[in-house]
Amino acid sequence: MRRQLAGVESLPPLILLAIAAGLLTGLVVLLFRAGLEGGAWLTGRPDAENFEVFGPWTALLMPLLGATLLGLILNRLSPESRRFGVVHVMERLSRYQGHMPLRSALYQFVGGIAGLTVGLSGGREGPAVHLGAATSSLLGNAVRLPNNSIRTLVACGTAAAIGASFNTPMAGVIFAMEVVMMEYTIASFIPVIISSVTATVVNRWFFGDVIAFSVPDTELRSLLEIPYITLAGVAVGLVGSAFIVMVRTIARFQVGPFWIRAMAAGAVTGLAAMVAPAVLGVGYDTVNQALLGQLAWTALLIILIAKTVASAACVGVGLPVGMIGPTLMMGAMLGGLLGVVGNAFAPGLASEPSFYVMLGMAAMMAAVLQAPLAALLAVLELTANPAIILPAMLIIVVASLTVTQVAKQRSIFLTTLGALGLQYPPDPASQHLMRAGAAGLMTRSLARVPRSARVRDLRSALASSPTWLVIEEDGGFRAVLNATDLADHLIALGEALATADTPPDDSLQFDPRLDADVVDLMEVPGMRKDAGVINNRATLLEALAEFRFTGVEALCVVRDATASRSPRDFAARNLPGGTRHRTPGNKRSVSHMESEAEVEVVGVLTRDDIDRYAQTPQDH
Repeated sequence: MRRQLAGVESLPPLILLAIAAGLLTGLVVLLFRAGLEGGAWLTGRPDAENFEVFGPWTALLMPLLGATLLGLILNRLSPESRRFGVVHVMERLSRYQGHMPLRSALYQFVGGIAGLTVGLSGGREGPAVHLGAATSSLLGNAVRLPNNSIRTLVACGTAAAIGASFNTPMAGVIFAMEVVMMEYTIASFIPVIISSVTATVVNRWFFGDVIAFSVPDTELRSLLEIPYITLAGVAVGLVGSAFIVMVRTIARFQVGPFWIRAMAAGAVTGLAAMVAPAVLGVGYDTVNQALLGQLAWTALLIILIAKTVASAACVGVGLPVGMIGPTLMMGAMLGGLLGVVGNAFAPGLASEPSFYVMLGMAAMMAAVLQAPLAALLAVLELTANPAIILPAMLIIVVASLTVTQVAKQRSIFLTTLGALGLQYPPDPASQHLMRAGAAGLMTRSLARVPRSARVRDLRSALASSPTWLVIEEDGGFRAVLNATDLADHLIALGEALATADTPPDDSLQFDPRLDADVVDLMEVPGMRKDAGVINNRATLLEALAEFRFTGVEALCVVRDATASRSPRDFAARNLPGGTRHRTPGNKRSVSHMESEAEVEVVGVLTRDDIDRYAQTPQDH
């Protein structure tokens, strides 16, 4: 199965793995939501959303003290270990081929529950994506899948987490492909869809077919609103751009220890909550109030400003809360405000404010995350109202263009990754090579021989008709030799012996006097390539990086014998945006074993093999 999964199109086993990833992710998301409800019970709230029951001083002190305590705990970690949410998933895909550590997932689980319980301004979807991707990655690592399949499983976990959180399986699929993977391939789409559906079924089994918001039945009242919706898109884009700039500015402010910055973010959130308690936590109850028209325009404006500032502080500092939820709430407040303004100027023409609340949610999510398709499908699934598609498409496009073309901002995820020095996504050629594994392209027909061997031993090695001979020297792999060239050389030796002693005879090509002769395989004329080592879980992109780094012409693909015993994650060598570290699929040496001679060589991969694959049409 692993060998099949190393290929580009290996759907049957991937579908089975996607079902398992969806089930596990669905259960993990349920546990996370149960943790949030348990935290609400501990703090005396009726549910995880309702922070309005607290007085102003509690609203100030709870996020302040909670953020300080959380900061002190996370302060023990390195900056690399303090990355959470969607950015962490994308970083691991870029640098580590999707291998995600269990420890970071545990910190995300506990930290996300603690942060949202004390009211830090953030969302639950970012932590859910981290947990879903980590669950799927750990599943793939447990069964030692090739790295190209682990990347697909990470996308499966991402889609499953979004689908289970919002009860929006389609939006989960598009979010995974549009935001995280940033590619669309049939081989990835099908398992990602299966995983998202599976997790959503798990969510509906426990919670029923309900959505996160109370969506009223509303629609576009008149086509004359189109110009106003266009202006609304510009307004959403400008606010979204300001939010991105605020997050980037706060993220760059690295003065003092982490716990001091966390305390400052908690203080900002607490001060904002004294003015508008709705900024605490996720805030979906406030979004429901806006959808039902229960908030005055003054409340909408105050909550919008307070939520934008508090969320930028918490997300920018790097606390383990998500940024998808804040974009939805900010969009809802701004959309409701625009709806109130529209009805004030054209009461008989403008649609209801709740209609603009939904448009604002979709537009803000699309603008900040640069995920127009995911936002469009999210609003469609949340409303179950096809009449909203036309105005939603318009406002989403205008808001997205305002961010990228007018404000010159990238998505909040790519902005954060850029600050880390990562190129994301990789170029199309690199993505093409990441979709296949070394085990799927290697030549499996081989025989292992020492550099100096007797002729009789070489004949035994050639008896199985191998394509390559792996030449071993000093406990390592020196080179690979074309087996046909060795066979021709042995025949030539036999003919030379026969010519020197007796008349030519075919039987003398196998003269027993030749059997004891020792042949130096590094002196045999023919196709011989210097060899390195790579793990059979590596992608073709990792193999290409190994070729470039070592200068060898062939790689001996060795079976992954130690990955299940090694919990470490290594960064891929010379990958775009990566560093010269190693992943479980990119080990040039096997020094942690007794010698290379003791590992199992399962194939030979040459640079020519990769060059030929790279030139194939990229239509997978």
